[in-house]
Order: sequence, then structure tokens, then C-alpha cells
Amino acid sequence: MAESKKTVDGLQLSKEWQAAADSRAELFRYLKEQVPQIFYLKKEPSPQEEEELMQSRLLYPLECFLFGEDPEEGLEKLKQGSTSSQFCGRVFKEGETDDCVLEPELHERAEKLFRILLRYITDFLVWEENFELSAELQPQTKENTYYCVLYNDEHHSYDHVIYTLQRSVNCDQNEAHMHTTLIDKEGRRAVKRGTLRSCQQAKDLIRSNSEHISMQPLRVEILHATVMAHQTFALRLGSWFQKIIGYSVGFRQAFCQVALEPNVDRDRPCLISRLMLHDARMYKGSRKIVHELIFCSMLMDTELKRLFAIEFTKYYKQLQKDFINDDHDRSISITALSVQIFTVPTLARQLIEEGNVIQVIVDTVMELLHEHLDGNNRFFFLGYNTDKFSRIQVIFHDLRYILISKPSVWTEELRRQFLKGFRVFLGLLKWMQGMEEVKRQLGQHIAVEPEWEAGFTLQIQLRHILAMFQDWCSSDEDLLLLAFKECHAVLMQCDNQPFHKDATDYYMCKHILNVRPYKVSQEPASIHLPLSRLLAGLYVLLCATGVVKHLDNAESYDFTQLAEHPLRCVVLAAQVSAEMWRRNGLSLVSQIYYYQDVKCRDEMYDKDIVMLQIAASKMDPNHFLMLILLRFELFEYFNGSCSCKDQDELTQWNRLTEEMLYLLIVIIGERYVPGISQVTKEDVTMREVIHLLCIEPMAHSSLVKNLPENESHETGLEAVITKVATFKRPGVLGHGLYEVKKERLVEFNPFFYHYSRSQHSKAEESQKKRRTQDGNDKALRPPVPPAFCPAFSSIVNLLCCDIMIHILRHILQRAAEDRPTHWTEAMIQRALHLIGQALLEEKTQLEHSTVEEVTFNFSQKACVIGSEHGKSLFALLSKIKSLPSLEAQKDIVTWLLQMFEIVKCLREKSCPTMSMSMETSKPEESAQDREKAERKRKAEAAKLHRQKIMAQMSAMQKNFIESNRMLYDNMPESGTQGEPVASAENCAMEERELCIAIGPQRGPTPAERDVLTCILCQEEQEVLPQAPAMVLTACVQRSTVLTQCRGKIPVNKIDGPGTYPLFMPPDLAVGTHTGSCGHVMHATCWQKYFEAVQNTTRNRLHAELIVDLENGEYLCPLCKSLCNTVVPLIPLEPLTFNYENAEIIRQHLTLSRWIQIILARIKGLKSVTQDNDLNAEGGNDGGSGISGTTGLYGEGQPDFRSILSFGVQEPRKFSDSIAEMLVVCATTVHRVGLKTAPNELCPRVPLMAWNTCAFTIQAIENILQEEDKPLFGSLQNRQLAGLKAIVQFSASQRLKSPQAAIQRHFTDMMGVLLPVMSRKNTPSILEIDCFHLLVGLVLSMPSLYQEEAVDLQPSAVSSAYNHLYILHLVTMAHILQVLLTSTDFPDAEDGEETEEARAAAEFYTTVSQHTGRLIPDLSGSSVAQRVKMGIEPFLRSAALFFNCLTGVHPPEELSSTSVGSRGQMEALCSYLALPFNVFQLFQDHRDTISPLLQKWCGSPAVANARKGKTQPIRYPRKRNRLIDLPEDYSALLNQASHFQCPKSTVDERKHPTLCLFCGAMLCSQSSCCVTKLEGEEVGACTAHASTCGAGVGMFLRIRECEIVLMASKTRGSTYPAPYLDAYGETDPHLGRGNPLHLCPERYRKLNQLWQQHCILEEIARSLEVVNVMFAFEWQML
Repeated sequence: MAESKKTVDGLQLSKEWQAAADSRAELFRYLKEQVPQIFYLKKEPSPQEEEELMQSRLLYPLECFLFGEDPEEGLEKLKQGSTSSQFCGRVFKEGETDDCVLEPELHERAEKLFRILLRYITDFLVWEENFELSAELQPQTKENTYYCVLYNDEHHSYDHVIYTLQRSVNCDQNEAHMHTTLIDKEGRRAVKRGTLRSCQQAKDLIRSNSEHISMQPLRVEILHATVMAHQTFALRLGSWFQKIIGYSVGFRQAFCQVALEPNVDRDRPCLISRLMLHDARMYKGSRKIVHELIFCSMLMDTELKRLFAIEFTKYYKQLQKDFINDDHDRSISITALSVQIFTVPTLARQLIEEGNVIQVIVDTVMELLHEHLDGNNRFFFLGYNTDKFSRIQVIFHDLRYILISKPSVWTEELRRQFLKGFRVFLGLLKWMQGMEEVKRQLGQHIAVEPEWEAGFTLQIQLRHILAMFQDWCSSDEDLLLLAFKECHAVLMQCDNQPFHKDATDYYMCKHILNVRPYKVSQEPASIHLPLSRLLAGLYVLLCATGVVKHLDNAESYDFTQLAEHPLRCVVLAAQVSAEMWRRNGLSLVSQIYYYQDVKCRDEMYDKDIVMLQIAASKMDPNHFLMLILLRFELFEYFNGSCSCKDQDELTQWNRLTEEMLYLLIVIIGERYVPGISQVTKEDVTMREVIHLLCIEPMAHSSLVKNLPENESHETGLEAVITKVATFKRPGVLGHGLYEVKKERLVEFNPFFYHYSRSQHSKAEESQKKRRTQDGNDKALRPPVPPAFCPAFSSIVNLLCCDIMIHILRHILQRAAEDRPTHWTEAMIQRALHLIGQALLEEKTQLEHSTVEEVTFNFSQKACVIGSEHGKSLFALLSKIKSLPSLEAQKDIVTWLLQMFEIVKCLREKSCPTMSMSMETSKPEESAQDREKAERKRKAEAAKLHRQKIMAQMSAMQKNFIESNRMLYDNMPESGTQGEPVASAENCAMEERELCIAIGPQRGPTPAERDVLTCILCQEEQEVLPQAPAMVLTACVQRSTVLTQCRGKIPVNKIDGPGTYPLFMPPDLAVGTHTGSCGHVMHATCWQKYFEAVQNTTRNRLHAELIVDLENGEYLCPLCKSLCNTVVPLIPLEPLTFNYENAEIIRQHLTLSRWIQIILARIKGLKSVTQDNDLNAEGGNDGGSGISGTTGLYGEGQPDFRSILSFGVQEPRKFSDSIAEMLVVCATTVHRVGLKTAPNELCPRVPLMAWNTCAFTIQAIENILQEEDKPLFGSLQNRQLAGLKAIVQFSASQRLKSPQAAIQRHFTDMMGVLLPVMSRKNTPSILEIDCFHLLVGLVLSMPSLYQEEAVDLQPSAVSSAYNHLYILHLVTMAHILQVLLTSTDFPDAEDGEETEEARAAAEFYTTVSQHTGRLIPDLSGSSVAQRVKMGIEPFLRSAALFFNCLTGVHPPEELSSTSVGSRGQMEALCSYLALPFNVFQLFQDHRDTISPLLQKWCGSPAVANARKGKTQPIRYPRKRNRLIDLPEDYSALLNQASHFQCPKSTVDERKHPTLCLFCGAMLCSQSSCCVTKLEGEEVGACTAHASTCGAGVGMFLRIRECEIVLMASKTRGSTYPAPYLDAYGETDPHLGRGNPLHLCPERYRKLNQLWQQHCILEEIARSLEVVNVMFAFEWQML
């Protein structure tokens, strides 16, 4: 209902129109006045204002006219007066009334108004540029206001149109882009408003500018403003009509009656037909309105649909011609409505009877294709228009729709009209019969490849139509007979490839054949024989239905003539296979491929075989075989009248003989056609599936792809697959496979006629291998075929006729004479198969009939013919059995000799003789014995090999133990300080060699000699500090795998206290991960390789997609992993530990003393004291600066060099190449991690080295915990090697950096733990990650030992204490972190309170006093349990770190998953020299820690967290995983269907894409979501990946069902989605449409790919494999 102002004017106007003598004239007079005022009078009309004016001034009066009163009241009466729907049972839509008959007055008004308005709409929608307005609508004063209107076409691109508009109408790019978008969407757009002259100038400019770009100019028209206004209103009326006819069925009927009523002028079409006929000339917007009107009116009712269908069929030919010349898609063409009409079976039959729609459709095709006929009335598609031809193909869909459902009851009229259409269809086939003939090229190669695609495209389109015509014919016996006769008559009229010579007599084996000669190798031949093949199909149907007995004059059909052309086609394929047509180019090879391919073979190759079988059943078998030999040009070869010594010709003869024998096997053995034998379609499909699975186990999709489809695109696979195969479910990779059942292998035919050459080889090899594994012989015997139907039963006589015996003897004799050039093993194999077929046939007949009734006597002829010279078939078989050259055929020959014996016994009705059975079984037994002996020999060899390897390993193990024992024995002689140690304490030392990584009890670093092989030069080298550098390939990347604030990437601030990278925030927002594939090279080898890669890669197409040369990327030479740096290998420094000195130092060096010494040292360092903001808060502690710490840490102020008194040593010296590689690696880590320019002098370089070390360890610990693997012993070798190298590289980094910078870093980091050292911006303990802090402090601590005059580093004992106290401090800080951020404490354990619980309770009470936060009734055991749970990841990471740093072996408990969580924690604490009761730390160092604890708790950040102003990170941190996906993929599709882009209101198809990291739904590949990133336009996914994954992304494209991996703005790749169908296969682009379900294993694999930082590696590998010709713009995704 129109939303309008209910004014009296509307009612009054409607009454005036009603009362007028000519309502149409009155209405038009009003429209003439109002429409131009509302539309297009203003230069910039407001859409909202236009809508309101149209509703109030135009639509409201029209509705008043329709109802005769206020529209709302009229509609209400219409609803109330309607009868209830229960009387007729009709279901109505919401708002629709059920009055099928309107009141007479209302109906009259509706009909009158609809007639006026529909004519008005029609006139303006079919408007042409040169039309003039009718007098009724002509304005009184014609203003000089025109519009230059640009129309949409499919020839010009967006860019072309934008360019043209900018040049022609002086608009900027944004305006031109807006015009172009609207033109593409709506079909047209007014691009200029002005005078006629200015619009004409714009039109000329647009046409000329567009012609420069494309051969065709853009369509431009100049329309008067008044015309534009009326056209706009006409479109609005179309929408209004849809609303009005939706109110009532009566309105709909009135509308359809007006639309379909004949024109007064009988020659002119009705209104709806006028609209249809002008469809191709209308623009998109008007087409859409017309199509929607038709949908909601005429297609909603059966009778109305019938009437419309008649009109549609009446003008079908013209509509299709217009569509062919149109350039718009079919989806917006009126011809697309055919699917709504022709697919209704009852309507389709009515259209056949009343409008002969089959003839109409075929006539349309023939008229459109007539231009492609040659002088012989056959198609010749040279130089055809591909676009036009593809549009013509669409018409065949309509013919398929008509034939999709065959009638169950035939009327006389339906039969007559169908036959009439069938005759016209035969005329089309006649044009195809013999088209595009080929002639063998001799001498010179063909210059230009002939056109062949069009013919096969036509054949593919007709494939199902031919089958459907045959199906319709088979449903009526009379029709089938008539169709066969009609087809035969038309075939006899064809004169393609005629004979040029008279008939000649040919003699062979006392048989004479009189036939006309024709050589395919010298005369033309054609692959296209649709009439011959249709006739073959109809004849088989005659036999299947039994109607063949009613065929008049059946003897008059010359089957030799009928089989002539199919036989030539088969021979052509054989000669191409024999490489006789090589000079004819690839076009002929392609035609032969498709001729036998699954897409075409049903109506091509298969039907040719059927026609040959028909001929074989009707002809004398000897004559048929002679005809075969003649056409294969082998007659003289087998007649002995031809001898040749030319090797090429002999090879051709051999190949042709193979193909000829193969054809005979097929003609005799391929009986799985309903009508040729008693089989069903299901049997046929089962046999196809069995033979496909005999090649190899196949996925469901592969099976479907290799099976022929019917007209409904069904293969019948589902009905049979469980009968013939078992399903094997997929693993993490690959897909589910079907394997053929063993009991079905007896049906395997090695010469199955649907095998390609490669499939035949694979199947033969596969089945031989399978038989060997089962302990059987390798004989691939022919299967027992089903019996022929009576009409084809004579085909088996081919096997026992004289010519067949002669052919087989001729072939075997050549083999027996062992003349290698005259025979091939494939030829012998086929001949033996034919003999097997013959013996099986004879055996079957003898078993089912008496000997006297069986006339099939192959075995007798095989033993008799030629026996006088010892050259009978049987004798030749026995002879070739012993030939060494035919060893592979020995098993099949043995089986054939057995079959001869069995057949002989059946004839004599006796059992096989003992001698024969013994003789025939011996070879089989001996073969089996040989197989068993061979297997036994191989098993013995494998056993000896294993024993040898085990002995070598055992010797190596013993050698390792001995060498280590010698090392341990010598250890006391090499103490760290050089003092001799009494040998009597050896036992005590061995006891002290505990698995402790740090502190005075730490274990020794074992001396291990590391000799590695360079993967490039293959030379071995020991890794030594002073030796040339050896490096590991490595990849550095930014990572958000551990982030606790997904989507928030911090901006790198200027270097200073409290900022990253000095302090890693606790949310681990973005880290720097360094991974390695573990492959080793010499540094010099790598440098040469890298230079070579850079030089060669620059010349590769799209090489930048794989590696970024500017950023130093390359692929690992061995495994092709993506790398961007190398990590130098630095050996562990072997040392033994002086426990006596350590014990002495322990008594003096307490934590308090250690802190004092550190503070004193820092105070004296110039690099630190120069910073004036140090200890900004120090005065609050009773003193200023560091000197004010005496009261805190006891008496006895240490001096500047006190730190040196506990042991120092010279730092390690490295070779120049190692030093250089340290710089290379550190610079890359700094550049990638901070996204900055390379700068090796930057003070943040060492910080980034420590950060990547810490982050990489945390990432590895996260993976191990996620996969529930032990901390030690479960890493892959590459991961372990890479981790050790990164830790040693980070530890050595201080040697290549300014010591002053490192000392400042140490002081700044220590300020977090020791507030007296803090700066103004030093963060609190809640604002840092403790593990990064631990790594930074441990690796920077040695810099404090640097002296001005000499380079020093701490001794082993000093390092042990440094590590111990740093770990204690950081651990205590982390315990406080856990406690301050915890809110979810576990329930208290029942039982007696432990010492740990008491210590925990005491600590909690102390912290509560400092923070003012107290949870009542919280037990000590809950606190202890919560703290241990929170600090476990930190301790695990610390254990990994110290293990790689010191090389001390960890406890066995940390290498086993069988140890419980308590045992794991005890082992961790033991390894890290921590008490199991970690709260003991606070008690042991109470005096030292208490003031620190108070300071830590007094931080403003702690207060803010307690008050809820900030959300601190809780520990243990949440372990990130990919988001949870629904189990059913349809849930995702449903989610995508409701997705609306927040930045676009246009209702168009989007590409909803799901981020698997965070679950955000994005609008990918859409201009609406393009944003700028670093000054470059990028798509939504790229922009999201930059914040969510630090440039790395993993997205699921929902409508395409594929994963997209992204690594940067320019690189990405696709990856299979983790959703599988019931057959264990993915479905990219949802092509198959099977229900999909989540595979947890595959999704887990994706999760591992992300967490192990392998996305970049996966992208590089996939891009390396795929040869990209056109780069995909990943940045716009």
C-alpha cells in the first residue's frame, strides 16, 4: 500500500478519471503534467523527495481509481469479503487474499487500469532514441533539456569506461567510478544533463574515445528530460504492479489477462510478448522489472503458465536470435525463463503436442548454425565466433529440459509431433555426419592445426540429448520402429567419405569377401558419425525390447555398409595410436582422446563398438574378420603376400596388429550393454567401478570423475559402491580411498575397453603385484563374460572361425620362430587373451549343453589345423611356453594348456589325466617355490643387515662411555681456579654430579665433539670457536602466537626505559621467533649460495612471490624451507666445576651481599652513572642514589671491584667468520623484529637477540605443553639444534656489542627488581614478562665484569651464583605476579596443613598487608596450589634456557610423561636449584626481600589493578588455539549468509572470510573494505592480518571452502580446509556439494602449523611447486 497523504485530491481525481468518456486520455493528461515535475526537473534530485512525491501525487490516485475509494478501506473490504481458504485448501502468502473472483466492478476497474498502465510501461520500456512522445504525453512547452545516457555492455572494462568518462564529460575519477559502478549495476546512467547540442558533443566524444580502446564504441543515447521522467516512472510502476497483484489472485488474473490478450492488430504481439521481444534491447534495470513481473504473475498459476509458455514458444526463435546478438549474460535474459517452463513434464508434453517445441528448438539451432555449412551440407567450423557459439550451445539445455521426463502414456498426437521433431533432429545430425574429415599428412608436417573444439563441443552438448531421444523411443514400440527406420533412411542419404573404387574379391583360407576397397591411411575419414551411432543405439533397444522381430525386411539392411564408417573411425584411432598420423599435429591426437574419453565415449566410441558387434552378429564371421583385416590394412600381412624389411613399417604393422587384436577382444568380450546381454545399468556401473579400482584405490571424487553421467548428472555410484569396494578412512593428510573387494577381482579384464593406455599398464602391474602378494601366479585370465542375447549370440563364432585360427597361428608362429622384429609381447598377450576367451566360451557351452549340441569347436580346430607340420595352435602354445623372451607370459600359457585339457575332458566326459595335471601343476609349484625361496633370501639378508647395524651402534655406545669416563677421571686436574684436587675425593665428586643447571651444586658441561657435514660442499668440519664458521639456516618472523591481547600490535616507541624491546610486556603482544630447519652449511658456502640465488631468482617469473630478495630471503638448499638469515654454530664451553671453591664462596656470597656487590659495581660504571634520572625515588629510602643502600643490605660496603673477587676468566675468542655471522644474524633479528632499517650499531640489537631467544623458548614450551609431550627428549632434532644455536648466539651477542650499552640495559632491567636502581619510567613487576627479564639479565650480566684495560668475564663459579640469584629474584617477582593477578583460587585440600601451606599463608598475609587486598578464608594450600600452577610455564622455559646455555643434563623425570605433575615440579625445582616449597625463598631471604616486596606491592600499577582500573594478565597465560569451528559446515554457510559488510549497503555477493586466529568475519576481495596500510591499498584480510597476526594470517573462505595462508602483503597460498565429506575428501569451491564435517585431526594439524610458525614455510613450498603464470594480488584479499 502506498505510504501517502490521504488527500481528497486523490479520490477526486480517480472519480474524474472514472467518469470521463476516455479514462486513458484523462489519466495521460495528468501524467503528462505530474511526471516531468517529479522526475528529472531538478539537476540533483533527492531520491527521498522523489519517492514521497510519487507516492502522494501518482500512486495514491491510481490506487483510489483501482479500489473506487480509499485504498486502505478497499483492501480491508477485500480481505473481509473473501471466503476462507479452508473451502478450497489453497495456502496463501502473507497479505494475499483468496478471492479468486473479484467483484465485477472492481474487476472492471482493475482491468481498465491495468490495460492503460501496462501499455504505458511497455511503450516506455521499449523506447528507442528516435521515438517521439505521443500527443497525449507531449508537453505544452518543450524545454531544451536533454540527457546523455550511457548504457552498460560487456565489451568494455571498468577502467575503459572510467577513462572515457574522464575524457568526455569532464568528471573526476571518483565521479567517473561512481557512474561506472551504477551503469554496471542498473544498466544505464545519465552522465550529462544539458542542451541537445552539449549532449550531442558528449555523445560524440564518448563514442570516439571508447573506439580508441575497443573496436566497438560504447552505446550512448540522447533522451529528452520528459522521456527520461516517464521511463523512470514506468520502472516504478513495474514494482507497484508487483505489490498490487500480490494482494489478490483476482488482481493477478486480471493483470495476466491484459498482458496476454491479443492485440487489435493481429499481426502485432500481445503486451507481454512485446516486452519479451524487446528484452535484448532493454537495459538491466528494465529487464529485471519485467522478469520479476512475469515471475510473480504468470508463473504462479498452472493455466497462466501454460498460456505464457505458448507465447514464449511462439517467439522462441526470435528470442534466441536476439540473445545470440546480445552481449549480456543469460542470467539477465528473458531466455533464462525457459528452465521455469520446459522442466515441467506436463507442460513440456503439451508444448510438444500444441507447439511442437522440439521442432522449434532444433530449427532454431539449425538456423543459427546454417552459416557453418560447407558445400556438402556438413559443418565446417573454421573461424567461428567462440562467444556466439557458446551462446548457441545454451539452446541445447532447453532441448534437454523438454526431454528430461519421458511420457508413460503416449497419445497419437504426442507420438506424431515427437516423430516430427525427431526428423528435424535427424537433419541436424545429418549435418554433423562426416563433418571435419581428416586426411593423413604425408611428407611434411601440417602447417596450421585445424579447428576441432567446436565439433566436440557440439558432440558433448548432444551427448545426453541423444541418450534421451533413445530413451523416449524405447518407451513405445511403434515409435521405436518408426524412429529406427527414419534414422536408417537419413543415414542412407549421407554421402560422406564415399568409395572411389569398385568391389573386389579378397581371398583368405578358402574364403572370399567381395567388398569395395578403402584405406583410411590414404583417404579421408571422420570421427563425427552421430547418425550411425544413433542407429546402433536404436537397434540395441529393438533387441532389448524384443521389437526387432517386427522389423520389416530385416534382411534388407546391409550391415557391412552400416558398420563401414564406425570401423573406419576405430581404425583411425588405431593408426593414430600406432603413430602413423604424427604429421597431422596435436589436433587429431586431441580428437582421438576425447573420442574415447568419459565425456564423449557413451555416444561415440562405445556406439561404434556396438555397431561393429551388430555387424559381427549379422555377417559371416570369416567375412567380418577379413573386413577388419582389410580396413586395418593388415590383410596382405596376414595372407603371407607381403614382406618388408623396413623397420618403421614393421613397427607400424606390429602396433596395428596389437590394436586389431584389441578390437577383436572388445567386440567379443564387451557385453555389458543392456540389450547385447542380460545385464542392468547397475551391473554396468559395478563393472566400471571394479576396473577403476583395479588400477589403484581411488577417492570418491576420482571415481565420480571417471564414470559417465546421465542427463541428471548422476553416475549411479552410490547404489553399487558398497557391493564392490570397502572404504578406507583418511589420516591427517590425503583423502579416503575405496579398495576393491577381493571376491570381485575375478571380474577384472586386463583389456577393459574403457582403459586408456596408461590405465591399462597400471592396472596390469597392480593386479600382477596383488596376485604375487597372495601367493598366486601372475596369469591375468580373461573373466567369464555374461551370455549374449539371442540376437548377438553368433558373435562368439568369431572365436572359432578359420580366419581367427589363422590370425592366431600366424602371430604365435612368428613368436615361436623368435623373429623379434615381427612380433611384440603385447601382441602375444592379446592373442593369448583371445585364446583364453575362446576356451572359456567352449567350456561354458559344454557345461550347459550336450556335446552334440555344441557347435563351437575352437579346441578341436586349434589342435588339428596345421598339425601336419607341427604348427597347430596347441603345438605353438607348447613351444612358446619355453621361450626365455616370453617368460612373463609363462603363467598364462600354462593356464591355457590346462584349459585345453579341461575342455578336452568335457568333450570326452572324463577327468583330466594325472600326467597332464601333474605336468601343468609343476611349473606353478616351481614358480611358487621360487617365490618363497626369494622371499626367504631377502628376509635373511635384512636380518643380517639389522644385526650389523646394531653391532655398530653398540660399539659406538661403548666408545662414548669410555671416552666420557676418561673425561670424568681427568676432571679434578682441571679446576676452574687451577688448584689441584685430591684424588681421594673422586667418589665425592661423582656423587655431586647432580642434574642441577645453576648454583654451587651445578653439574658439569660435558665435552662433546661436534663434527657436522655441510649440505652444500659435503665436507665435514668440527664446530670450534676458532674454526671457520658453520651456520644453521633460520627464519626470523614476528609472531602473535602467544599474545594475550589479540589484534593489538604495539607501536615501537623511541628507545628508553620502560619500552619494548627493553621490557617485553606480559601480554606478549608480538614477539620475534627464530626457527630453523636444522640444516648446516659453511658460512662461506652459504654466502656463495645466497649470491647465486639472488642472481638467478631475479630472472624467474614472479620470483618475488616466493622469496623477498630485498629482505635477504632464500630457500634452504636441501628442504626448500623459507629462510632469511643464518645462525652461527657456537660450541658449548666445556668446563668442570670446582665444588670446593664454590662451597667456600657460598659462605660469604649471600643474596644480600650479591646485591650489594652488583649495586657497587653499577655505581662505579661510567656508562650508568652518567644517566641523571637513575633512582629518581632513591631519597625515600634514607639516602640518595645507590649509596643509600647500606642500611638495607647490612654493614661492610663493597667496593667497585668486589665483583671480580669471586672468580674471573678471559672471554672466549671467536674466529672472524663466526664474528661476522653473529652480526649478520643479530642485524636480521633486529630488522625483522622491529620492522626497521638494518643497523648493526643500534643499541637495541643485543636486546632483540635476547628477546628472540626468550620468545622462541616460550613458543617451544607452549607447543610441548599443548601436545602433552615431556619437556626434554621430545623435540625434533632440527628444533633442538636450532634452539641450542639461538641460545648460544644470544649469549655471545654481548661480545659484538658495545659493553656500555649492555651495561645500561642490565641496569635498566635490574631496576624492575631493585627499586633503588629504577629510573623514572621503569615499569612495575605487573608490566613486564619475567622470563624475558630473566634471559636478558642472565645474558647481560657478564658485561659488568668488563674492565677498561682488560676483557674479563665471570668464572664458572661466579656465573653459577649470578644465575642462581638472578633466578631467585625473578622467580620471587613472578610468584608475586601470579598472586597479585589471581582471582580463582582452587578449593583447599583436606588433611593436615603442610609446611608449604603455612609458608604460603604467611606470604599471602604479608602481600595482603602491602596491597590492602585480602580474600577471607583463603587457605595456604589453595595459595600454594595456585602459585605453582601459575609459575610452571616460567620454570619450564627457564629449564630449557639453562639447559641450552650450560649443557647440564636434566633429570630423567623431565624426559618422561609417566611422571605425575608433582614429580615434574620437584624435578624442575631440583634442576633449577629451587626449593620445592618455592615460598621458602621468601623465608630464606626474608631480610633482603621484605623491603623489596613492599616496594613491588606499592607500585601504582598494582594499585590500579587492585581497583579494577586495569586488567592485568593472569597466570598461567591462556594458551592460544585456533578458534572453535562448528562440526557441520552448513552452520558456517548459514553464518556467512547472514553476514553483512559493515561498510557497504549494496546487496551483492560478498566473500565472507573467517579469521581462524580470532574469529572475526571479514569482507574479502571487495572494494568496500579496502584500506591503506603503510601507504598502500590493501584488502580486509591483509589489513586484519597486520594487527591480528603481525602480518601472518590464516583465513577460511567460507563460500570457497578453502584456507588462505598469508605471510605478507604480497604472499599467500591456499590450503585444504579441515572439512571432509563422508568419503574423506575436501570440497574446494563446494563443487561436489556433499555434506561436510570438521575433521579434528586436520584442524589440529592446522593449529600445529600456526603454533610451530610454519605458515611462511608452507606458503613458500606451495608457491615453489605451483608455477604461477599470473600473480594473484594477495594484498587485495
